[in-house]
Amino acid sequence: MYFTTEQTSTFHEQTFAYLEISEVDHILTITLNRPKKKNALNPVLVNELAYALTYAKTNNGVWAVVIDANGDVFCAGADLKAFMGMTEEHNSTVPTTESEILIGELFNKLYKPCIVKVEGNVYAGGFLFLSGATHVVANEGIKLALPEVKRGLFPYQVMASLMEVMPARKVLDWCIRGYNLTVEKAVDFGLVTHMTTSEEIDKTVNNLLAEIKQNSPTAIRMGLEAYDKIKTTGTQEHHTYLRDMLMKTIQTKDAQEGMMAFRQKRPAVWKGE
Repeated sequence: MYFTTEQTSTFHEQTFAYLEISEVDHILTITLNRPKKKNALNPVLVNELAYALTYAKTNNGVWAVVIDANGDVFCAGADLKAFMGMTEEHNSTVPTTESEILIGELFNKLYKPCIVKVEGNVYAGGFLFLSGATHVVANEGIKLALPEVKRGLFPYQVMASLMEVMPARKVLDWCIRGYNLTVEKAVDFGLVTHMTTSEEIDKTVNNLLAEIKQNSPTAIRMGLEAYDKIKTTGTQEHHTYLRDMLMKTIQTKDAQEGMMAFRQKRPAVWKGE
């Protein structure tokens, strides 16, 4: 990740310019808060997002992350003017990193369940959130659009990220033709995990979180780390690595508590350790 544990130790003391942060009952909620710019990603917002996700990764008290957004557009992708040097004043006190931040990698290395709550339209680079999350809860009727080719561009990073969760030909067709995808089709293609309505979306997210919190956060964290590992290694290495991860997991306090609770026929009390 992009920040040290020491830097994230003052997480709740920082002022965020373009994010709203809430941490309640082991859930970190990160809300994109640049609605007048359709939550377009500028360097400051991306830096704040990397900081928040690093905090979530390194803090075992965070069991899951929710990504939300203010305004009628979830995210319009990259703010190209901002990345070309046209800056605006802000009040962010979040430490900066000299490394180039790759949003796709942020989610790959999070190793926590991540629910993206989509109540508004998504364009271009906004799909890095949807393809990087473990769960996507979206309102029916919103617009999912990849219009880059109509502007003489191509969604390179988005294409690669989408291919992690969607069939390759579906991704290529979408990138080439640049049409608007319906939420129903997005469910069929594996991009959206839960389709809901504006009246039911909070209930859907909360029910999903409640299910996740019933299970061992340590086992989930280690399982997601293993999933990230096996995507980049050979088959024989997979099995050696996964065997070692199983032995490592068995030795955790959560695993011992889970097995004891099963024998005693009672709910487990997770510690995240």
